[in-house]
Amino acid sequence: MSDFDPIKNVLKRFDPTQDRYISREFQKYAYDLAQELGDIEHKSLYMRLAKNTPRQLLEQARYFVKDSKANHPPKLFMWKLKQLKDEHNKKIKNQT
Repeated sequence: MSDFDPIKNVLKRFDPTQDRYISREFQKYAYDLAQELGDIEHKSLYMRLAKNTPRQLLEQARYFVKDSKANHPPKLFMWKLKQLKDEHNKKIKNQT
């Protein structure tokens, strides 16, 4: 799992002239994710996910889609994310 970018590298990619409506790091992440998945029209969905979902789950789903070369990346991303969330919630439930 060493494929995660440190926050300083993410912030280096932030361009205040181009990204002037983005004020938080999760917004930039969500916008980049929507572009990568080819689903820019649903960027608000990715913003909500980036704000409320653990980044580790988003990254795992993202890399799963990236490695798959799927015909419909947004659908595959959402399916994998749901599967990862279910596993995560089950693990948390079993710990209590």
